[in-house]
Amino acid sequence: MIDLHCHLLPGIDDGARDLEMSLAMARIAAADGIAMIACTPHILPGVYNNSGPAIRAAVVRLQQALDEAGIAIRLLSGSDAHVTPELGVQLRDGRALTLNDTRYFLLEPPHHVLPPRLEDHVFGLQAAGFVPILTHPERLTWLDQHYDLAKRLVYSGVLMQITAGSLTGRFGRRAHYWAERMLDEGFCHLLATDAHDPVQRVPLLAEARDHAARRVGSEEAIHLVLTRPQGIVNNLSPVELPQPAAQSRAPAREAAPSAWRSIIKRVRRVAVG
Repeated sequence: MIDLHCHLLPGIDDGARDLEMSLAMARIAAADGIAMIACTPHILPGVYNNSGPAIRAAVVRLQQALDEAGIAIRLLSGSDAHVTPELGVQLRDGRALTLNDTRYFLLEPPHHVLPPRLEDHVFGLQAAGFVPILTHPERLTWLDQHYDLAKRLVYSGVLMQITAGSLTGRFGRRAHYWAERMLDEGFCHLLATDAHDPVQRVPLLAEARDHAARRVGSEEAIHLVLTRPQGIVNNLSPVELPQPAAQSRAPAREAAPSAWRSIIKRVRRVAVG
């Protein structure tokens, strides 16, 4: 599996506080079946003053530490970029990082206040050639009153990333409701951990993948954690990514453990061409 949203880098934001914690998180992720992680620290001027070059250097250092510890995870660079007026410029000049230097990037809006003219802001980023991935919309408190706006963003080409823990109930009933609803209605493109530590906000994907399989089928569940993330890492055009479809049937049965291996092998062949 591939995790495109994780606060794994040590001492750089509100995620892992030191290298020991980063290694503990990486071991949990590897045991869960995660083979690739995008390191995506917050970029929010005045709060998290991270920059592209510093993030890249931190990724190189952490990859070396993982290799020395025998943890089989490949790290990618990225950022969790907050909505700011200068974000487009930051992405163009490399101060904010896209995922693996592709056209795709994580966009985090404020949790409790809908930013004014968000659709116009997103359009400007798209016009500049970037593809926004809106992070954890199910956890945004303003989604209750603005779900139609979220759907319009999807129709305009924005991808939606649901937090794995929301789908499994770790973030409470409200986030769980919206995660399942967006998944069922075809407005969820990716599952990611948004992990911050090895205890409360852990880097686990398999449980959410299995939960998704019970609702939308095993193949779509693998698209959420492998095929689409791999396509994004490979910088495929958005039209080349498998598109989620609204579910109008009864929830599908979860694949048996032995079936996961054949499904993963089949969709991996498709993902990597």
